Amino acid sequence: MLLGFYVFCRGLLIAGENGWGGSGFFKKLPGKIEELAVDTYNGVLTWETETETGERSGKSVGRKVVDVLFPPLEETEEKGEKTEDLLTEEQGETGAGGADSQRLSETEADEKMNGSKVVESIDSSGADYETETESDTTLPYVSAFSNSAIPTPAAESLRQAPQVLPWADMKDFNFLLNQYFILDASAAIDESLLNVDNLMEKDLAIDTDTDGPQILIYHTHSQEAFADSRPGDLRDTIIGVGERLKEILTDQYGFEVLHHTKVYDMIDGKLDRNKAYNLAAPDIEAILKAYPSIQVVIDLHRDGVDDYRFVTEFNGKPVAKIMFYNGLSRTARNGPVDYLPNPYIADNLAFSFQLQMKAAEYYPGFTRNIYLQSLRYNQHLCSHSLLIESGTQLNTVEEEYNAMEPLADILNQVLRGE
Repeated sequence: MLLGFYVFCRGLLIAGENGWGGSGFFKKLPGKIEELAVDTYNGVLTWETETETGERSGKSVGRKVVDVLFPPLEETEEKGEKTEDLLTEEQGETGAGGADSQRLSETEADEKMNGSKVVESIDSSGADYETETESDTTLPYVSAFSNSAIPTPAAESLRQAPQVLPWADMKDFNFLLNQYFILDASAAIDESLLNVDNLMEKDLAIDTDTDGPQILIYHTHSQEAFADSRPGDLRDTIIGVGERLKEILTDQYGFEVLHHTKVYDMIDGKLDRNKAYNLAAPDIEAILKAYPSIQVVIDLHRDGVDDYRFVTEFNGKPVAKIMFYNGLSRTARNGPVDYLPNPYIADNLAFSFQLQMKAAEYYPGFTRNIYLQSLRYNQHLCSHSLLIESGTQLNTVEEEYNAMEPLADILNQVLRGE
């Protein structure tokens, strides 16, 4: 019996080697099985990779297993997967509020609120603006708050007596870094970028005599809400906070502000921030092209920090603390991230630092240390780019609204060169 089985198998191999039926089917069979196994393996383990500038070449099916297990460094800024050096934009690994605190992803922070505080997505199929036509006409724009949904109480002056700042000590790189910044473990910076004289000497005053808006406010993560947010009410989300900032900058300080409220963190009706920065970038570029008068771009967020509620008080008024967040496009291990170029790194650092100094002078305790990350966060789109984290998921809506008063004040001072 065994001998018969051997003869049968041997006959098949001989037939295969001779190209049974003219096709060489059996000769190709081992390779076909291997190919099938690789494709099956890849079908389970591969993923699409995408950078800020568009989709990488190559699809998942048929990629080599080694590419699956060891993806190239050019991983998306927003994917959950990351290399040893490049952290995801959606999750900071180290504590942004200090060495002992642990940053949540903002998605996790919202999920901890059981989803009930996450508002329904605004219809983004053109509610904000249509794409630019070939005739190069101005983009129509409709704010979610075009009907004055938020009452506009006059902003109070919460300024404190001016503080004396340790300018001489700031000339020391280590003092400057440790006193006013938090450097993420993934990132790197040196004195060429972090020099107090260079940071403060940069003239950041903008032209306010323009025909059109000077400031753009938008929200990569529009669905962020707070401890006492009312479900479904935009006024109780980070969008409402952005509208409050717009009102103060417009009504009290005379700026013209465009508040872009399109949603980038809801996919098919579900909270999904995996591609929020990538989705936002082309729209912000289109707005900047349509409104060349815009000189300042603010991406306003709410932070997610486990068990932390950042709040202070000015003139008896509870105020959420804010944090400026800078992407350096530079990792600790590999240096500059070539696939995420940003010509405005020095300008953006100077912008956040000068605001930090105005806050330290007139609103001591209002700002947390500036967070420095290794990626970019769309801060390459404008020389005056800000990513601001206002409070956390544990702050109240009132504290968030109150925070826009000192924020508007320090923005006004820096943007007018005061």
